[in-house]
Amino acid sequence: MKILIINGPNINMLGIREPGVYGTQNYQALLDLVAKIAEEEGLEAECFQSNHEGAIVDRIQEAYGKTDGIVINPAAYTHTSIAILDALKAVSIPAVEVHISDVDNREDFRQISYAGMACEKRIAGQGIDGYRQAMIYLKEKYGKA
Repeated sequence: MKILIINGPNINMLGIREPGVYGTQNYQALLDLVAKIAEEEGLEAECFQSNHEGAIVDRIQEAYGKTDGIVINPAAYTHTSIAILDALKAVSIPAVEVHISDVDNREDFRQISYAGMACEKRIAGQGIDGYRQAMIYLKEKYGKA
């Protein structure tokens, strides 16, 4: 099973950006975790990060017909991007939305998730372990035996 992990703006700044909110683990730790889970679970995982909305839309579209599941942390675009929502809907690939912080208990503007409207599950506030949970969820639900 092939899973695409998409990370939006500033996720590459993990460990530097607001450690009290996002933790002290850096982006490389996230990449290492994804690689470890993929190996342990027999998955093929590709990570993509961009600070640019259009690049994220392009990568979602490129996944069509090539990817079995998407784990997406749209970061700030969660709350603003109808384009990412539309791309996820267009490709119809099972997707799980992940947030490192507990967005439900943050600022009012973070309470809407456009991307989440195209995702079947949301994991928030679990730190980078949320990625593990999302990958295993997709494997258990859609993995080929």
